[in-house]
Amino acid sequence: MSKFLNYLWRGWMVLLAGVLLILFFVPVYILSFKKEHYKYAYFFVRLWCKGVFYGIGFRYELIHQTNKKIDRNQQYVIIANHTSIVDIFITVLLFPHHPICFVGKKELVKIPIFGTIYKRICVMVDRSSPKSRAEVYKKCAERMEEGDSIVIFPEGGVPDDTNVILDNFKDGAFILSHEHQSPIAVFTIVGLKEMFPFDNGKGHPGKVKIIFNDIIEPTNNIQEIKLYSHNLIKFTLQNN
Repeated sequence: MSKFLNYLWRGWMVLLAGVLLILFFVPVYILSFKKEHYKYAYFFVRLWCKGVFYGIGFRYELIHQTNKKIDRNQQYVIIANHTSIVDIFITVLLFPHHPICFVGKKELVKIPIFGTIYKRICVMVDRSSPKSRAEVYKKCAERMEEGDSIVIFPEGGVPDDTNVILDNFKDGAFILSHEHQSPIAVFTIVGLKEMFPFDNGKGHPGKVKIIFNDIIEPTNNIQEIKLYSHNLIKFTLQNN
């Protein structure tokens, strides 16, 4: 698409996301007051994600590289490569029966309306504060004890260098899996870096390929499963 059409397309996304956010704000706001009601709020969060994802012309294809199945009665630490803001919509769509909590930047709280809901359904982290980063594990563990699964993009952000296939992983997701004894669900998102990059003048709608790589049981060897997960996702990206 031309730059002009890309700007129109992204403008449509902002408009659509805003309208749906206003539409679902009241039920999510009310249902997120009590922790035990978050699973009901999550229904409306999924509707918002689904509306935005499909409404801007995306579809997805889920390919299984493992015979392991997601247990709807089990909490997971969900990890994937981080390519775009659309990653958030995808992970919510993939887990209809698992209320999901994200670890997200504290700065997003400042966005009107969205910020009000964001601080209720996410664990916020101030990346400039070592204390805030240290408290994330405790807050995530509390959310998992309440029945939520946690999504963490272990790269810690989208790499600035677009030539980087997969940045180094941080320890957080793997520490959380070990401490809470929760399995790690590993996914690879293919092609979205080109379809919806952070450059507003580039991108296009289409079908996103998602690879369900593996479910890793918790272990004491955090560095081993971190390396295994990194190699697994990187190999998948290099071969798709």
